[in-house]
Amino acid sequence: MVADLHEDLHEYTALELHQLLQRGEVTPLEATEHYLGRIERLDHEVGAFALVTPDAARERAGLVQRDLAHAAPLWGMPLADKDLHPRAGVVTAFGSRAFAGDVPDASDDLVRDVDAAGAVSLGKTATPEFGLPSYTEPLAGRAARNPWDLSLGAGGSSGGAAAAVAAGLLPFAPGSDGGGSVRIPAASCGLVGVKPSRGRVPSGSGIDRLAGLGVVGPLARTVADAALLLDGLIAPRGYPASHPFALRAPGEDGPYLGAAVRGEGRFQVGVMLDTPWDEFAEIRVDDEPRAALERAIALLDRMGHGVEELPPSSEPGYPAAFRTIWQAGAAGIAVPPGTEDSLEPLTRWLVERGRERTAGELAEALGWLTGFERRTIARFAAFDAVLPPALAMTPRPVGWYDADDAEENFAQQVRFTPYTSFVNVAGLPALTLPVHDTEAGLPMGVQLIGRPGGEATLFALAAQLERAARRGRRRPPVW
Repeated sequence: MVADLHEDLHEYTALELHQLLQRGEVTPLEATEHYLGRIERLDHEVGAFALVTPDAARERAGLVQRDLAHAAPLWGMPLADKDLHPRAGVVTAFGSRAFAGDVPDASDDLVRDVDAAGAVSLGKTATPEFGLPSYTEPLAGRAARNPWDLSLGAGGSSGGAAAAVAAGLLPFAPGSDGGGSVRIPAASCGLVGVKPSRGRVPSGSGIDRLAGLGVVGPLARTVADAALLLDGLIAPRGYPASHPFALRAPGEDGPYLGAAVRGEGRFQVGVMLDTPWDEFAEIRVDDEPRAALERAIALLDRMGHGVEELPPSSEPGYPAAFRTIWQAGAAGIAVPPGTEDSLEPLTRWLVERGRERTAGELAEALGWLTGFERRTIARFAAFDAVLPPALAMTPRPVGWYDADDAEENFAQQVRFTPYTSFVNVAGLPALTLPVHDTEAGLPMGVQLIGRPGGEATLFALAAQLERAARRGRRRPPVW
């Protein structure tokens, strides 16, 4: 019985694995060895990892087993660092040829916090160059492929993390989200992905980022697993957070696992179909994501929640303002001297355009987006959650994005995922989860957007949707 348990650890949810570890039925080293074995057997197909660190992982698992109290919220849990988050002594390339072989001397806040929470890192998950695009096909490494169909991409920029979790190479994984980079790959790979409120997670609060866009959040196979990891990311600094750059988000405090397990409450939900990109590109929600949205609406209605459609709202200034911020953020990337020619065309375009922006243009864009944030929060105020599609298309084939025409590449990304970046601008929490399956067997999800600090409501509502959808423990072909 014990042998079978150890052979099938990847079949357990992260919460179930956590309970096995707490009861002593599995040790941190056994969990680490199991997932390292899965990575060795399967990742050559999936491309989830930029780097695997088996020796360091085993050493860390032994240390956790010997020296850390079981009360650490992620005690013994395997995960991996996104390749944007430096870990001291481990190659961190940021998905770029410009940083190939670079070994940092210090770890960043997120890495230190997952260590303090008792987790065991198995390596670095793949990311596109500097995490800028919404797909993970870096020239510096392999494409992160969708475990449900290896001809499709895993999304981005946390594409490696999503591919690893969906393929059972990790129980869950942290990612970062500056314009949808947790939710896009989560939706692409049939996972739950959470973008917390600005200020919620101390190690990735967004407060210290340009326009407050980039935050840290979990990718997981269930709503409860995502809550477990989010709690673990916050716990080292506590509720409320006491970090020099993290202001506690208003509203409900965690921990959130209880809300995700109970899944209680009746809520008012607004359905959103328009996007702030509507006047920039032709936005069309394809049949498969539309079917997922309609299924979610039907389930919410059946459960007794109030559901109504939001009237459209025109925001013609959004595309220009957001592009200015995205380009200005890229301009600040500290590329090593002499390596500029190794940058990918999209990155080079963003950096060059960003360096052409004036201080006045940047100030104007920031001011406009601040007003947009206020208007968006006011527009959503009557609802406990707002429900748009997670994606406007099914996951895109590997190689679908134009590698040479940066303008067209950017427009392709907008058409694929027009419902994510504005949530970062508004600083709101959001959660994606699968509720439907296409005829080809691809999971399709929806997005729930909450009020400022409304993570607990999102977890409660998502747990109800997860139960009602009755999708069970579906596994991709590479499993």
